[in-house]
Amino acid sequence: QVRLVESGGDSVQAGGSLRLTCTASGLTFADYSMAWFRQAPGKAREGVSYISAGGTIHYADFVQGRFTVSRDDAKNMVTLQMNGLKVEDTAMYYCARRAVYRGWWYSADDFDNWGQGTQVTVSS
Repeated sequence: QVRLVESGGDSVQAGGSLRLTCTASGLTFADYSMAWFRQAPGKAREGVSYISAGGTIHYADFVQGRFTVSRDDAKNMVTLQMNGLKVEDTAMYYCARRAVYRGWWYSADDFDNWGQGTQVTVSS
């Protein structure tokens, strides 16, 4: 079965950096578009970044210029480099595999497999 495992979350001070990694198994990784979502306590889940199987990339407006998404199909891995972290970036971060293309890149309903999440905490 498909398994997505995130890692790299940590507690950092504002302005710091983290590198999140999602390693996939049980699928032909290169065939799938992947995304990062996040959810803070009491808030709705939101799309952070997206990278298609062909390498098309999208970012949420709130991370433009600070985060960089990349993928390594040989390693079945998608990475989110996060720089200039802000307190409001505090959330659980999830990677997900896109199964269908009905909505926008940040439409969670289009994603059928999710990791367990990795916690990012940014303090002032």
